[in-house]
Amino acid sequence: MQVTKLLPLAVLALLGAAGAQAHKTQLTVYTALENDQLKAYQGAFNQVHPDIDIQWVRDSTGVITAKLLAEKDSPRADVVWGVAASSLALLKQNGMLQPYAPLNLDALMPQYRDTQSPPAWWGMNVFGATVCFNTVEASKRGIAQPASWQDLLKPEFKGQVVMPNPASSGTGYFDVAAWLQLWGDDAGKGGGWKYMDALHQNIAQYTHSGSKPCNMAAAGEYVAGISFEYRGHSNKAKGAPIALVFPKEGLGWDLEAFAIHRGTKQLAAAKKLADWASSKDAMRLYGKSFAITAQPGVAPRLAHIPADYESRLLKMDFDASAAGRAATLAEWTRRYGAKSEAKK
Repeated sequence: MQVTKLLPLAVLALLGAAGAQAHKTQLTVYTALENDQLKAYQGAFNQVHPDIDIQWVRDSTGVITAKLLAEKDSPRADVVWGVAASSLALLKQNGMLQPYAPLNLDALMPQYRDTQSPPAWWGMNVFGATVCFNTVEASKRGIAQPASWQDLLKPEFKGQVVMPNPASSGTGYFDVAAWLQLWGDDAGKGGGWKYMDALHQNIAQYTHSGSKPCNMAAAGEYVAGISFEYRGHSNKAKGAPIALVFPKEGLGWDLEAFAIHRGTKQLAAAKKLADWASSKDAMRLYGKSFAITAQPGVAPRLAHIPADYESRLLKMDFDASAAGRAATLAEWTRRYGAKSEAKK
């Protein structure tokens, strides 16, 4: 008798849970955020909006950008959250973004958001260039800690440097864009290309992930991994024997940024996510991992990140970077692609 009475209650509970799930709005969010960020961000958002379920589509920046462009005529994404601003500028140029001014737009620094009104995209936090330098492996090889990009050209670094492929990694792309800005492009003949020609002689591999070079250096596979400060900071905090180097010539950087995809059928839910993702609560979460957030005065001081970090960032033009992206990547791949990590 007890089983007979309990069975309908169990069925009703399952039906109720299924009904609650059915009433949730499903948002498909394309992202290049690190896996260790997704759970925290989604959990905090769902505390405020439990009725919106995020379905993540995650890969590295270049892969996500290519996927979005390939789906231009049949879009699947509702929102792009945590993809490089240089990529979102490219999507904007292709008419793929829905302009929207989130509730907290006025709190975001102008240099960290799209210039049009309302903006097509806006930034969450800065991620900038860092060299992860394994001090233990360097000591074994008699390699001094670098202070500049030029130091990585020294003979002792031959076969000991790894960096991200700019065609698949946003980190790799802002490195290339920064070097071309620092030393010139000139249709493949400028000083930026000459620098990369020389650096290529010391490169062991170009990886498809911006995090991987720092992870490889942290593990002692190579002495120097050109990466970004979040991965350097997190690896060092875990006890990796690395020093974080911020080359003195200046640092390339980009923004993790947010945009609503034009044509989404879930515009109301997408706007709710935009409003929350631009809030101070969200910025505090970003600031746990990054030294600079789009809202000033929110991020706490991170260990091992220099106090003048923001002043070391080069002035980056995301629209110009997006416009020249295809030609730059084609030239880079022609010159250096043979050392790229094999695709899975």
